[in-house]
Amino acid sequence: MTRRSRILLTALAFVAVGGIATFAAAPGNPKAVSQAGGLWTDKDGAPTYNISKDGTVDWGTFIGYLRYTDNCLRCHGPDGSGSSYAPDLAQALKQIDYSQFIADVAGGIKAVNTAQQLVMPAFADNKNVMCFIQEIYSYLRARSTGALGRGRPAKSVPDPKGFDEASYKCLGIPQ
Repeated sequence: MTRRSRILLTALAFVAVGGIATFAAAPGNPKAVSQAGGLWTDKDGAPTYNISKDGTVDWGTFIGYLRYTDNCLRCHGPDGSGSSYAPDLAQALKQIDYSQFIADVAGGIKAVNTAQQLVMPAFADNKNVMCFIQEIYSYLRARSTGALGRGRPAKSVPDPKGFDEASYKCLGIPQ
């Protein structure tokens, strides 16, 4: 079973048992220490970014930008900077770690009180989000630390061998 499949199954199981995350931990040091399939991780194994001095972003962070723009921008605004409709994710990622991020995205968030209604739908069954959750997190993590500016990254490393095949498999697209 691939790492992507394990993440998707974990998220689905979390939602299936009615999981509601109530903890939050800061994400820790974002320094990239290892890479597999174009995706970088920090010392704790959480997805992170790897941006070179000339501004070239790693493949996972670049794909994260594209997937964020396709799936999250309509509510959370350009570059994760928030909108009148949904919070600033670049700021939120300063407060939550990867496991909390997955729980929130997979299970959704509902905070209703007399002053406001904050509702984010659950995306656990949306493969366009969950198959790329690591990449979306890496992108938002880069934005949250200021390592990546606003807008589309100007340069990225080429896609790693096997990335498309793994993505198609996770999405359920026959080859």
